Amino acid sequence: MIPLTWLYVPGDRPEVVAKALVAGADVVVVDLEDAVAPDRKAYARAATAELLSDPRPKPVHVRVNALDGPQAGADLRALAALPGLSGLRLPKVTSPGQIARVAERTASGAGDGPALYALLESALGVERAHAIAGAHPALRGIGLGETDLRADLGVREDGGLDWSRSRIIVAARAAGLPAPPQSVHPDTRDLEGLTTSCAHGRALGFLGRAAIHPRQLPIIERSYLPTEREIEHAERIIKAATEHEGAQALSDGTFIDAAVVAAARTTLSLARRR
Repeated sequence: MIPLTWLYVPGDRPEVVAKALVAGADVVVVDLEDAVAPDRKAYARAATAELLSDPRPKPVHVRVNALDGPQAGADLRALAALPGLSGLRLPKVTSPGQIARVAERTASGAGDGPALYALLESALGVERAHAIAGAHPALRGIGLGETDLRADLGVREDGGLDWSRSRIIVAARAAGLPAPPQSVHPDTRDLEGLTTSCAHGRALGFLGRAAIHPRQLPIIERSYLPTEREIEHAERIIKAATEHEGAQALSDGTFIDAAVVAAARTTLSLARRR
């Protein structure tokens, strides 16, 4: 199933993590970085290690602390080999070398380590987006950290981030990675604004979104699911491609080639979630 929702929860609050695991998100992201105060880092790490000591029925990722800080090494040592971990989210990435070093550090004896996801949160990270996206086979996705990026760029209006958003979408796809999810909508009460923002993100090419409260999840999923019209159009494309090989045009003028067929298959895959 293609994931559409990632729910962030603070790692130092095991009771909140337990609720998040049954809140309906596709992926739960236990946060050891921004959501945890410095004097709670060790506790959060230990609580997360306990949570992930056994396999989990739902994918659980962990956002570790900044790679250039004093906590990241301890995070990686404590968590990378645990059976319940599905992925590591690496904040404030600025170079492909950081990805390669984490991949080497977390590889198991058989050579396989956890899936890695890079968060680009600075002008330098965005500028190097394609190099980072292709840094290592262990990297399975990239995303944008808009709060830090907004501060780094001095952006005051939301539209000022659109170039950076498009940049990482293009970088991800050029590197053969999935379309990135949108960054979080920070106002958990502004559900109308969340809906509008998701529509804009979908138009840019994002797929799904991170959340910081369970009430945001249904809106994100609904926003990123295909409409009935989109599903019907995709079904027509697949039917035509099955009946006739090669490029062709539908009766409504839609030109069909391999790329259009692939997009239609993605649409129908998402439609199965409805």
